[in-house]
Amino acid sequence: MEVIQVTGNYLVDDFHKVPEIIYKKDRNWIPQLRMMLENTFDPAKNGRFKKGDARRWVLKKDGKLVGRIAAFYDDDYSSGYDQPTGCFGFFECVNDEDAAFTLFDTAREWLKEKGMEAMDGPVNFDENFFFWGLLKDGFRPQTFGMNYNPPYYNDLFAAYGFKTYYEQYSYSLDITNPDLPDRFWKIAEWVAKKPGYSFEHFSMKNQDKHIRDFIEIHEKAWGSHGNYKPIKFELLKDLLSGAKIILDEEFIWYAYHNGKPIAFFMQILDLNQIIQKLRTGKLSFWQGLKLLYLKKRKTITRCRVIVLGVVPGYQGKGIESAIFHHLKKVMLRKSWYDDMEMSWIGDFNPKMNAMFKSFGADRTQTHCTLRYLFDREKEFVRAPIIE
Repeated sequence: MEVIQVTGNYLVDDFHKVPEIIYKKDRNWIPQLRMMLENTFDPAKNGRFKKGDARRWVLKKDGKLVGRIAAFYDDDYSSGYDQPTGCFGFFECVNDEDAAFTLFDTAREWLKEKGMEAMDGPVNFDENFFFWGLLKDGFRPQTFGMNYNPPYYNDLFAAYGFKTYYEQYSYSLDITNPDLPDRFWKIAEWVAKKPGYSFEHFSMKNQDKHIRDFIEIHEKAWGSHGNYKPIKFELLKDLLSGAKIILDEEFIWYAYHNGKPIAFFMQILDLNQIIQKLRTGKLSFWQGLKLLYLKKRKTITRCRVIVLGVVPGYQGKGIESAIFHHLKKVMLRKSWYDDMEMSWIGDFNPKMNAMFKSFGADRTQTHCTLRYLFDREKEFVRAPIIE
């Protein structure tokens, strides 16, 4: 077996060929957008390179491509745990334990050289909205940004010694369904009309204000969590500028109390419903036009909720329901959207999981973020529960 670091265009092509080999006969697989993935490894387009670094490799066996992996770290993530923790992701491999272990060893050794003492994966060298976690159950075509893998990956990770740091749950809901609990909508309408409360959707025209409002909500809602990682204004602005094709301004909502931001909700369009038809993540000019055409023809019928947060002091007051009250009006007007996936919610957040169940949402799949401690004698501790 030969491990080759990806350094030039030819090897970049090889990096993208690996999943095509792995999933050649798997109709559930949907390619990742090549441009989006390459932006992740471009220091000019990914601000995490300012405080970190990344490498990626392909693996050949008898001259044939059999796997790939990327390893990365940044100071904001690595410093948030008991030990400096790096990450790896974009792992793909044939069902061969020796090949998989060779890739894991490669990522581990590079991270050790960078001062890391553990590695989490499979994750992304960016925000955890996209490509985060190993699929454990729910082997079906994934929504945009959600990882997909063959079931045997779970066995390869377990055999190497990875343990589950936390589980990630996805839920499905049609909020226009008349069978949703009446109590939910009564609370939603009551809160939506309470004096002092206001609700508005995102607009590109006011994006700087809305980004700052999101950062304020994010810090207050998640700042007390032991693994909280601050989000930078520049990173979010870069993320928005590169994600316009999956955004609908009316699917991103803010709640305010006396003018102060108190809650945020964001769902994106499931672009995978179009990419699945194209069967490629490398879009030519004509495929790009076809993608835009299919989007305009309302081919996308599913959305994916990626963030819902309420600042302490306003939790348990029905603010989430009130946001859904406003969102329902949009969904009824844009009636071709008939499915909303909420993904993902960590098992460390029991309140959020309970809330989605109370909405009548069905849990559809589980991903796992795994951790490998380089010191095999060190006690493994799962992610702490948010109280």
